[in-house]
Amino acid sequence: MRVFRNVFLLLLALRCGAAAETIRLVEGVFKVEGIPKDRSLQDWRSTFAVYASSATIAMLGTYEFASGVLQFHPRFPLAPGVRYRAVFHIPGTAPIEAFFDGPPQPVESTTRVEQIFPSAAVLPVNILKLYVVFSAPMSRGQEWNHIHLLDQKGKPVDSALLEIDQELWDPQMRRITVLFDPGRIKRDLAPNLKMGLPLIEGRQYSVVVDRGFIDARGAPLANEFRKTFHAGPVDREPLAPAQWRIVAPQSGTRIGLRLELPKPLDYALLRRTIVVHGPAGAAPGDQIAGAISIANDETEWSFVPSLPWKRGSYRLSIDNTLEDVAGNRPGRAFDRNEGDRERSPKGSILVPFEIR
Repeated sequence: MRVFRNVFLLLLALRCGAAAETIRLVEGVFKVEGIPKDRSLQDWRSTFAVYASSATIAMLGTYEFASGVLQFHPRFPLAPGVRYRAVFHIPGTAPIEAFFDGPPQPVESTTRVEQIFPSAAVLPVNILKLYVVFSAPMSRGQEWNHIHLLDQKGKPVDSALLEIDQELWDPQMRRITVLFDPGRIKRDLAPNLKMGLPLIEGRQYSVVVDRGFIDARGAPLANEFRKTFHAGPVDREPLAPAQWRIVAPQSGTRIGLRLELPKPLDYALLRRTIVVHGPAGAAPGDQIAGAISIANDETEWSFVPSLPWKRGSYRLSIDNTLEDVAGNRPGRAFDRNEGDRERSPKGSILVPFEIR
């Protein structure tokens, strides 16, 4: 009875040991884990073999055994789209078999950067932000690894951009906002007092989006994108919408209403802060449907109505959150002196015009 009990325990131990042996694929290396450390087989090739697809000849590679883990390093990298079969078999025991897929098929690189705004070739040294627009949805968590601001010698500009954890994407994940450090733009803040403005007037800079930026499909960009510009004079002039030139079309047409701007304004805000109301006699909230377009380096706003213009009095409603590229708003400079009186209007600014 005692001999039978000892044999039973030995068989149980052997069975548990075999059950503990598992096969894994880790970064291209096949591993058998849970092998007893005192196991001393000489020919690992006959014990552990890996096959590609339905092949009957094992793959070539090297073996390594340490701390109860047997590793097989294939001679050649695993191929995309191939299924692999790994077999671990010690004579006298049941074989252990596992299947693994090779790396995924590479995704074709088709996504690109369509534009970087502001699009002008000369930007003020106190520019507040940039927009990078992609042709397809992108993935999060990559902004500071793949968007770079370089000086005219091709070296990164230190502490110019504001690196924040929460990336600023539009809902479609196609446009990201890149902020310059406002602490270096406002003259009374410590970063500005210590380092000055992020840019130096007269010098050339480049915004580079490298190919490593991954889109929503997991593919890199089709190519690098580079926008080069020169730093121009500082701009601390508030917006004055009442002084902007309106070019009105004739009634009975669908020719676009054009608004000529004295300097580049914020591309994204231009698309959503100006609406057309009218004609006279319509309800105050009667907004006209139509399509907006931005041109001439964000110095021209135009509106094409869905229906032909009617004769009468109209008005543009311009929200007071509209900004230029340096963050200046109607009646309010972004970086104003302490004693400057703020003249920012409440709500929207109404600018009348006539359709004849």
